[in-house]
Amino acid sequence: MLAKINSFGLTGLQGFPVTVEVDIHYGIKTYCTVGLPDTANKESEQRVRAAVKNSGFNFPADNITVNLAPADQKKEGPLYDLPIALAILTASGQLPRVDPGFVILGEIALDGALRPVNGVLPLLISAMEKGFTRFILPKGNCREASFLKGAEVYAPDSLRQTALFLSGELPLSPVPASDFEAYRDSRRAEVDFADIKGQAAAKRAMEVAVSGGHNVLMIGPPGAGKTMLAKAMVGIMPDLSYEEAMEITKIHSVSGMLNPDEGVIAMRPFRSPHHSATLPALVGGGVHALPGEVSLAHGGALFLDEMPEYARRTLEALRQPLEDGKITVSRAAVKAEYPADFMLIASMNPCPCGNYGSKTQVCRCSQAEIKKYMARLSGPMLDRIDLHIEVDSVRFEDMRSEAEEEPTSAVKARVEACRAVQRERLAPYGLRTNAQMTAPLIRKFCALDAESEQMLGKAFERLNLTARAYSRILKVARTLADMEGAENLAPRHLKEAIFYRSLDRKYWQ
Repeated sequence: MLAKINSFGLTGLQGFPVTVEVDIHYGIKTYCTVGLPDTANKESEQRVRAAVKNSGFNFPADNITVNLAPADQKKEGPLYDLPIALAILTASGQLPRVDPGFVILGEIALDGALRPVNGVLPLLISAMEKGFTRFILPKGNCREASFLKGAEVYAPDSLRQTALFLSGELPLSPVPASDFEAYRDSRRAEVDFADIKGQAAAKRAMEVAVSGGHNVLMIGPPGAGKTMLAKAMVGIMPDLSYEEAMEITKIHSVSGMLNPDEGVIAMRPFRSPHHSATLPALVGGGVHALPGEVSLAHGGALFLDEMPEYARRTLEALRQPLEDGKITVSRAAVKAEYPADFMLIASMNPCPCGNYGSKTQVCRCSQAEIKKYMARLSGPMLDRIDLHIEVDSVRFEDMRSEAEEEPTSAVKARVEACRAVQRERLAPYGLRTNAQMTAPLIRKFCALDAESEQMLGKAFERLNLTARAYSRILKVARTLADMEGAENLAPRHLKEAIFYRSLDRKYWQ
């Protein structure tokens, strides 16, 4: 007897329909899985056999053939355990024909319990694009699926409960829908701007960076508060929209890094990989071409603490995603494209000892040592960072001051107002922030008067700027004008934007 059940597979972030077919006929007792299964699929026989028996059903002692169609696409992971078990029960006459309107996913334990699987959200989104709306998933994935609008999700505990539900013997209510906006509004950033004493100039630069989606590099001695400033930046980023949250959650779900109790990424990601991170860990890779840190930071921030300590090859790999906002991970058996539109926040000491240029500490490094240390960052990499700022040690007076610092909520309100101006201007071009502007848009929206033109020309010569640095200065100037509500760029906007690139001359020339 033949049985068919609908399921879905995953390549990168895109799902594809998989029909689980089981044929049982009399003959020599064998079990064969075909359809390009990976090792996890081939091992499903032992899990399914034990689960069927331990759930109170009979496992057929006949010739069993399991086909995962289409046969030309590789199937990975244990998510087909549940549909295979149900198809065996159906083909052996122990379960009525399963409604073809269901998409079924799930790993099975030996006792028949259902275990959660990775990548459920992108699978369900792809299935809904194909017209499916009803799903049966492990209970461990129900929180994630509950945020998907329009989906009817059932989350049984075990194989037996699933079989009884499909046969009509056990009523099961759909998983209640979760309110994304309410959950998002209940989340708070780890660090509030009010917790950071002093550092007015650095806070201003951080606000500028977030307002326009610009990359930023902080240079300063140890203990100046660079890491705290970076963590506080996430709090002033605009709230995630539902669509953004779904896209980000898909990446984390595929990576297996989604907290099952949360079910969705409701705050913009803040990823801070250690400087010993390998190239595949940063950009993505491995046998299954999983997303790396640049994709996990999509929609949020990637923080590289002590940037010169990272391997040169690893840093240079960031150049392409910083320009394109996406990355393609190619391996022998699979090729996947992941979004990688993130803000780069980097920090570094100005020298090996960390005290070069400090107002309070004495540097113990020679000029040769400083030059060698700074040379770990290439010119092309620095060109892709819009704002270079100095963060000096906090003064004792600032630390002990009783004056209240401006909270994150106040800064965030200004950032969101500035972002709204940019969205309105750039929406016809499919862009959201000034940092994404192309050369034609820079010419259109960053026109300069005579005084500004002369100022930028002098800076171009004195600072030995590249064409990329030139365009990024104009983008930052456009953001500064938007923060003031100004329609046209003024010399004061350009002056501040140039100031954020003046450290090139101090440290690298």
